[in-house]
Amino acid sequence: MGGIVELHDNPPVLHVTGDEDRTTQSLRRPALSRALKVQSDLVVDLSGLEFADASLMLDLAMVARRLRKAGAAMVVRGAAPQIRTLIELVGLHRLPGVRLDGWAPARAW
Repeated sequence: MGGIVELHDNPPVLHVTGDEDRTTQSLRRPALSRALKVQSDLVVDLSGLEFADASLMLDLAMVARRLRKAGAAMVVRGAAPQIRTLIELVGLHRLPGVRLDGWAPARAW
């Protein structure tokens, strides 16, 4: 199964579904390019994402940095446990301007 990344306007929500990895990276570029032009906070809805690799998280980090420079933020919501783990491993949740809606990061013991 491939991935699908779509940007919906008013309010801006980036929906990410299916499987996202390096093989689908070129397919998500148009939506990510549009997301770079958003003039307000961007919600990234991962509720339909089943699998992802670090390439998606790095792309989201790039969008988050550009949004922050423009005075906006990224709110990530709906991530499954395995996607949450990936977000924490890559460090997306630690970037300024990124908020994880609905969960607290795992504790380091």
